[in-house]
Amino acid sequence: MFLSICAKLNVTKGVNMIQVKMLKKAMTGNFIVPAFNIANFEILKGLILATKETKSPMILQVSESAMNYFTDDIMLGIVAGLRKMKLPISIHLDHGHTFDVVKRAIKLGFDSVMIDGSTLPYKENVRLTKKVVNYAHSKNVSVEGELGVLAVANDEGVLSDGERFTSPEQAKEFVALTGVDSLAVSIGTNHGINKYIGEPKIRYDILRKIEKKLPNTPIVLHGASLVEKKYVDKINANGGNITKSIGNENLLKNAYKTHISKINMDTDFRLAYTAAVREYMHTHPEKYSPRDYGQAGVEEVKNCAIDRIVKICRSNNKM
Repeated sequence: MFLSICAKLNVTKGVNMIQVKMLKKAMTGNFIVPAFNIANFEILKGLILATKETKSPMILQVSESAMNYFTDDIMLGIVAGLRKMKLPISIHLDHGHTFDVVKRAIKLGFDSVMIDGSTLPYKENVRLTKKVVNYAHSKNVSVEGELGVLAVANDEGVLSDGERFTSPEQAKEFVALTGVDSLAVSIGTNHGINKYIGEPKIRYDILRKIEKKLPNTPIVLHGASLVEKKYVDKINANGGNITKSIGNENLLKNAYKTHISKINMDTDFRLAYTAAVREYMHTHPEKYSPRDYGQAGVEEVKNCAIDRIVKICRSNNKM
């Protein structure tokens, strides 16, 4: 009964929005659109400089906690400023968990939202996602849904319960019932700095099955930060105390050859920024201006983003 009711709901067809265009082009162009999170103004500036230098499209992602940090009034100014730059940048809500958060992001001018009902029972995830799709599409805003649960390692390096890989069969049904424009899947990547326990592994076999079931749907990969040892080492060498961080710099080197059209990175830029700031303040103890050490952070974020754009996403010169 549930599936028959959902099947009768209207699904907006032919949505033609900036992020949809980006992801569809990536699917056919053998590249990935970088989706990078902003945690503060310096990271935002570094990412903008990276997209300019590489001539790459970019999705700037804002979480609910980041919206709270910037405040709505300032966020409105950021969105307006990005629009005036006329860069191929989409502004995206990352991991919205409620309908109210989605409405807030759309009101702020975001052109894409993610509704994350992945931890809910399947039927509830479908209902919530479909509700968001109906509302967002009426505002000409695209929607990313999520099916499957990523594992998260805590500060002690212990994986959370509940990790679930995405079912290819259920993924096809989920997209049909909800009308999402892109789908985030769980195939082995994890959130956070302590990303893996044991050998990191991506389930490309599951991804290939999902691709066959959803040949026209852009696939999104969350938790794609590389967690490079050089940043962790620099932080710890300058007064930090990050332990048990595990990443894999080669894990996603062939991801651009798949239907993955968007990869999300956040932790890498936090590490790059913090490493540069700590090193600068240690090397220049006489400095106290935030613009001095902040600019060092901006440059390192820019360099980190360029590396990901060129080596992982292959999206340089795709503007």
